[in-house]
Amino acid sequence: MNFIQPIFPLLERAVTQWKPPIVSELVRVKRDPYIVLVSCLLSLRTKDEVTEQASRRLFAMADTPAKMVALSTQAIEHAIYPVGFYRTKARNLIEISRTLIAQYHGIVPADLDTLLTLKGVGRKTANLVVTMGYGQPGICVDTHVHRITNRWGYVRTKTPDATEIALREKLPPQYWLRINDLLVTYGQNLCKPISPWCSRCSISEYCAKIGVSQSR
Repeated sequence: MNFIQPIFPLLERAVTQWKPPIVSELVRVKRDPYIVLVSCLLSLRTKDEVTEQASRRLFAMADTPAKMVALSTQAIEHAIYPVGFYRTKARNLIEISRTLIAQYHGIVPADLDTLLTLKGVGRKTANLVVTMGYGQPGICVDTHVHRITNRWGYVRTKTPDATEIALREKLPPQYWLRINDLLVTYGQNLCKPISPWCSRCSISEYCAKIGVSQSR
């Protein structure tokens, strides 16, 4: 199914009507790998509007590893509440920041495998740092990218990690950096998990609608 080339311009036009994901919004103000790393960690299992408020509160207090380790765990918890697993995330942020200072001179690594050694950092977060923080090739796959690319029939996978591997083999490199930003926005607003707005979708004709039992 060779439809990637025509659908990307349609996606680009469609998402202009909606607010971008908070991590993307923060990066547009300042491309800083540490900001990407922290905000992405906060966003896990958390709604975007909660992540936005928590990120802004935290970065007003600490936007570097050195400033972060100067805070108490309780201060970070208070700043980021009510993000999901806020207590665990507060501890991880301090441990990550200490590791960055001790091993990497306070600089977030640009290497995917190295990023994956940091506490609490999975492939989604690591890829987002590589792509949005450094502008390097990578494919960040979250639940939206996983769901939508399988819904299209472009990949047939069971997990986001498997989707990343499949997309690395199949998706042309020129689309790698944009696919997450586009499909997160599209998935949050139109191509929803249950009863997606197929009647409003500009790429509906290209979509196999796999797994869609009901739409609007």
